[in-house]
Amino acid sequence: MKNIDIHTIQLLFKKRSPDSHKGNHGHALVIAGSKDKMGAAIISAKSALRAGAGLVTVAVPKKERGSIFNAVPEAMVVFREDKTDVEKYAAIAIGPGIGADKAALQKITLLTQHFQHPIVFDADALTILANTQSLLYKLPFKSILTPHVKEFDRLFGNQKSESERRQVAISKAIEYKCIIVLKEHQTFITDGISSFENTTGNSGLAKGGSGDALTGIITAFLAQGYEPINASILGVYLHGLAADITLKTQSPESMLITDVIENLGQAFYQIQL
Repeated sequence: MKNIDIHTIQLLFKKRSPDSHKGNHGHALVIAGSKDKMGAAIISAKSALRAGAGLVTVAVPKKERGSIFNAVPEAMVVFREDKTDVEKYAAIAIGPGIGADKAALQKITLLTQHFQHPIVFDADALTILANTQSLLYKLPFKSILTPHVKEFDRLFGNQKSESERRQVAISKAIEYKCIIVLKEHQTFITDGISSFENTTGNSGLAKGGSGDALTGIITAFLAQGYEPINASILGVYLHGLAADITLKTQSPESMLITDVIENLGQAFYQIQL
């Protein structure tokens, strides 16, 4: 297992060309939000934009479109009730705040059938995968699962310790040909062959919305053409680094994930050679 430090990140990170345009940095689709959880969609979309995606589209219920237009004017919107041409997107995330009803299950089922690139699964999408285990064998190759400890145990059974949980993560990453981002005090990332432990972040991230932001950040790196394992490593490290920077102006108790998103720019500056 390798610790993720700034030297690792600097080897992976590709600084954008000064003559690039939005088409060079990928189009991300974030399937998120519902009537009472539009904050999850807003946080995911805003973090994807802050992490460098050239274009971000959010798939939300039609009645909730105003929330996105008002909070994230830089994002585009499609309606979950309509058929979406998923193949035009460079990367897709699904789960934050979508609920775990039959409509959400159908959306995930169709997505795994029609999108052949890695997908980021988080939050309610993980609950659906836990409840419908057969879908785990249908994930596109190198998809990324981002469970916290309770979500992990729902997916793969209760584990007695952190070390046991990490060993199960390695074996399940091999079995399902995916990447697992196990969110904990020191987030653990594995593709079953190589494993990494993050070195950034603090207890201020122990609040609602932190996982939604991480989903957006990882999806942005996927959209920009990074390999899924590298997108995960970069996303986790920068998410934690932005939280560490936030401690300069907020305490762990007062920190909000929106503060962290606003500090992603400073995090990018710190990793650039």
